Amino acid sequence: MAMHQYFMGMSQLELINRAPGFFKYQPHNVAAHSWKVTQIAQFLADVEEQNGAQINWKSVYEKALNHDYTERFIGDIKTPVKYATSTLRSMLADVEESMTENFIKTEIPEQFQAAYTRRLGEGKDDTIEGKILSISDKIDLLYEAYGELEKFNPEPVFVNIFQSSLEALAEFKDMASVKYLAKEILPEVFKEDFIHKDLLFDLAKSLLPDFAEVVNN
Repeated sequence: MAMHQYFMGMSQLELINRAPGFFKYQPHNVAAHSWKVTQIAQFLADVEEQNGAQINWKSVYEKALNHDYTERFIGDIKTPVKYATSTLRSMLADVEESMTENFIKTEIPEQFQAAYTRRLGEGKDDTIEGKILSISDKIDLLYEAYGELEKFNPEPVFVNIFQSSLEALAEFKDMASVKYLAKEILPEVFKEDFIHKDLLFDLAKSLLPDFAEVVNN
């Protein structure tokens, strides 16, 4: 128990492709996703802090860096399968939690187990840091889909991913970071040409009032 298996797991995450089973011009793996989410979370935390929020920066980085580490145990299951029923989603979460708990007990030195129980637990909670993680995760997912739509990938799943990402972001539309996204970033996204652009543009306007305000002026 000297962290060997934990370090080996990082290499395994490089081999787990996201959105498995669909044609992609640019594949993405879980390790790269975790790095991108951390970069996005870092910026969003800056936005929230500049708007008066108290940020626990240690929590931001721990949540973002580790949020998908446990996918080394069960992989990145297709979203339609993962969310097919609430029962299945709950069962998968129970399996992942059980395997994570066993991994910590058997592979993490005892003096670090409490820290890794925290780091490998569910990071998307009701704290501002947990909300930042949720938003960052969806932004990266949106950009993964956007990259395929720009290349006119005909797979309908990427339209669905872009759409579901917007819907998830709308749940946090009152947060400063999502307002910044809606006012400053999404207008740049929609300046580019991509498949189903009009459909997604109208959806973004309906879901994010700040985006609608900008593009209507």
